[in-house]
Amino acid sequence: MPRKAIEITLTKEQREQLDTIVRSHSVERRIAERAGIILSCAAGKRNQSVALEHETSALRVSKWRKRYAKYGLAGLEDERRPGKPETYGVAFRNRLLSKLETDPPDGMSRWDCPTLAEQLKASNHAVWRALKKEGIYLHKARSWYTSTDPEFAEKSANIIGLYLNPPFNALVLSVGEKNSAQVSTRESGYIETGDQKLVHAYKRHGTLNLIDALNAATGFIKGQTSKTKKREDFQNFMDNVIQDLSENKNVHVILDNYCTYKKNDEWLNRYAGRVYCHFAHTSASWFNQIEVWFEILSCKVLKGAGFSNVAELKNAIEAFIIRHNQSAQPFKWRKPESADSEIKNNISNL
Repeated sequence: MPRKAIEITLTKEQREQLDTIVRSHSVERRIAERAGIILSCAAGKRNQSVALEHETSALRVSKWRKRYAKYGLAGLEDERRPGKPETYGVAFRNRLLSKLETDPPDGMSRWDCPTLAEQLKASNHAVWRALKKEGIYLHKARSWYTSTDPEFAEKSANIIGLYLNPPFNALVLSVGEKNSAQVSTRESGYIETGDQKLVHAYKRHGTLNLIDALNAATGFIKGQTSKTKKREDFQNFMDNVIQDLSENKNVHVILDNYCTYKKNDEWLNRYAGRVYCHFAHTSASWFNQIEVWFEILSCKVLKGAGFSNVAELKNAIEAFIIRHNQSAQPFKWRKPESADSEIKNNISNL
């Protein structure tokens, strides 16, 4: 004897709800089809008749008849499927937060997103999303300074042209100095200053000067440390950079307006017109890509770190340069759009 199907009895309100779903143009087609099946079942039709009417199987009609009888309108929705296990779920979050509690790799003072991704065998975006969800921003900093140089447009076009369309058979270098990097040991705790401010306690062990050259085409860094910051130090550094190049290759050097980069005519004459210096406009060191590199160096090596002597700081900087050059890439140099009030002085110079 065949089993009798579950009887569907609808109230006026339930029937109106189902009719609305069937007529709707915004409801998913599968939900509208299931609502139509229930209306047919409520009319007293057998499963086989309903299946023929809706061009489906009797088993499918029986399934949705039972689901609606048990759960009502919610029974027309799909059941949650197990699916693929989460790749970046709670376990990944816990591993990430645990890794942040450990010391970063040698040559770095703080963790950054790419290094965390490398250590956790995950993508940069996965790490970034997990950190953002926890409200953690490792190196967030924003600043902008408007130049009032009357030659802003001309100098800008010159430097941007070197970045985007360098001369044929020429090397474009972005050169700069990080002066007087402090060698200090950070003590635990705080001290109170005369104006009643609390500051970190530390002990100084001297300073170190760093001059670097960034190859704008490859992102490769060549650096040199020194105890002084004289014009001769700059010239000696550039001699070391140029000696590795062929004699028929010109060098375009992008510099800021630091005094040691000026009055080098006698040194330039030694290279018989092979070396050209391009000076960024005043109050706009951000035009020099080496400043991007110095910010990376500061965030990853210097900030929050402690060094007991000059040699220790020098070794940390050199180790980071080697690490950087192993996967060096050129910077995608750009600046976000500024508000009108920030650029009004520059527009008048164009």
